[in-house]
Amino acid sequence: RLGKKVRVKCNTEDTIGDLKKLIAAQTGTRWDKIVLKKWYTIFKDHVSLGDYEIHDGMNLELYYQ
Repeated sequence: RLGKKVRVKCNTEDTIGDLKKLIAAQTGTRWDKIVLKKWYTIFKDHVSLGDYEIHDGMNLELYYQ
């Protein structure tokens, strides 16, 4: 497994799109090229973290498209 871990502070009301922008700011990449997954679920930009039950300390898979 390649890659690195990135820790981001956000709220459960934030959307996946907001999370991508925070990750992009830390990694120096474009947020619209980031795809976030957990197992085979691709997270959609307009849905909130709370709706996906994403909480503190959770690991997500980050891909570039």
